[in-house]
Amino acid sequence: MSEETTRRIVLVRHAKAEHPDDVDDHERPLAARGRKDAPVAGRWLAGAGITPDLALVSTALRTRETWQLLAAELAARPKAVFEDRLYDASLGEHIAVLNETSDEVRDLLLVGHNPGVHALADALAGEAEGDLLARMNRSGFPTAAIAVLTFEGSWKAVEHGAARLTAFWAPHA
Repeated sequence: MSEETTRRIVLVRHAKAEHPDDVDDHERPLAARGRKDAPVAGRWLAGAGITPDLALVSTALRTRETWQLLAAELAARPKAVFEDRLYDASLGEHIAVLNETSDEVRDLLLVGHNPGVHALADALAGEAEGDLLARMNRSGFPTAAIAVLTFEGSWKAVEHGAARLTAFWAPHA
């Protein structure tokens, strides 16, 4: 692929999770609202014509459950890689994971956690359409929210300010 290929990063925060006292954070399941919102997010992606080539999903239970419910709504289910580094990842760790993506991938979907997913979207968005960046930052990137960013070139070139925020959606916005 050409270095001038337009690529898309689709960032998804996991859907609403439960907070049981006796369960480790990594193993927290989705709440009833999360089980309703995740398929709605998948339908939004399908309606927007977004068909990822690859999904990178945190290994936490709530992100895996979000992915399963979301993916069932897509026209085609991409390959999914469950990535330990996305659980509690820093901004630098998120960017490192993106930089390792094969240039054969044009559209990448990442299912992760806040504050990391919001920080990543904010850091990558060097520009945005309309008031999308302000709307995303005002919202705090709620559960099951989606940010879509585009950039030109190789995944190795993804860095602060390299992308354009082209869409931001949340189920209860």
